[in-house]
Amino acid sequence: MEIGKKVLFIGDFGIDDIVALIFAYYSEEIEVVGVVVDYGNISKENALTSATYLQKLTNLTHIPIIGGAERPLTGELPTYFPEIHGEYGLGPITPDIPTTQTTEFENFYEILKIISQYKDELTIVNLGRLTSLATAVVLYPNILSAVKNIYIMGGSFLYPGNASPLAEANFYSDHFAANLVLKYVKNARIFPLNVTNYAILPTETINELDTMFRKRNDSVGMLLKPMITYYTNWYKSRDPSILGGPLHDLLTLWAVTNMNSFEFIEKPVDIITESGEGRGVSIGDFRPFQELADYPVHTIAIKFNYEFFVKDVFNTFLNGGTA
Repeated sequence: MEIGKKVLFIGDFGIDDIVALIFAYYSEEIEVVGVVVDYGNISKENALTSATYLQKLTNLTHIPIIGGAERPLTGELPTYFPEIHGEYGLGPITPDIPTTQTTEFENFYEILKIISQYKDELTIVNLGRLTSLATAVVLYPNILSAVKNIYIMGGSFLYPGNASPLAEANFYSDHFAANLVLKYVKNARIFPLNVTNYAILPTETINELDTMFRKRNDSVGMLLKPMITYYTNWYKSRDPSILGGPLHDLLTLWAVTNMNSFEFIEKPVDIITESGEGRGVSIGDFRPFQELADYPVHTIAIKFNYEFFVKDVFNTFLNGGTA
């Protein structure tokens, strides 16, 4: 297993994005070299506040925060989800930092600088809407070919959606961006709802970690329980049978150093860009034919080792961190 894989983190700063970013802080196997702040689950302005808060809390002030997209390529005004993620993507927590330290900014060119610096060492992990990544495809069509891997949380294949009966939220919210990225990026690794919906940390695991963090007076780790509890309560209000809030983005980031814990299939993929019931639907050609649809081929996760995921995440939080 490789150590210190360099990651450009692109997120829309919902709870599962922030849990993933905190996991990277504790992991010795992941080195985040840039954080792109997008709209999505919360506003870009609030996401910037939370990113700055986490930067100061972890004392990782050398990692650049990059201003990403503020609205989708569709031109629509974004819809935010404070009932799921809280106003700042931190559940019930409000960041205690001066607003003067989070002035709105645009520095999208920094993405190009990071890709140029690390090239084939770099893995891009896109955990929110694909607007910023699509913008990079438009502005710098050749630069992404230098990137080692691109991991995308999104889509739903032969499985119900969450933003609509058929479509997953990241693809649905900016279906133009999702289509553009998957049309022009080569062999992305996609982690869809049919896998990420099962990335639930047991309540006893969260409680055990919280007890440990409190004993250590670890202010970073102590964010996890109130956030995940807030997130889980919303999921249970919608579906009382669910065991917890699925940490879609944590699973996708975890995959960067645990690819052997997944089963994948390579299939042609297309995104429906029309409005209506099919908006944002991810189509994979899963027919058992030798000749399949003429869509770009991508690698799709179809299964993962849940028991090892829980164990490894627990051990990373238990033994990692630089606080």
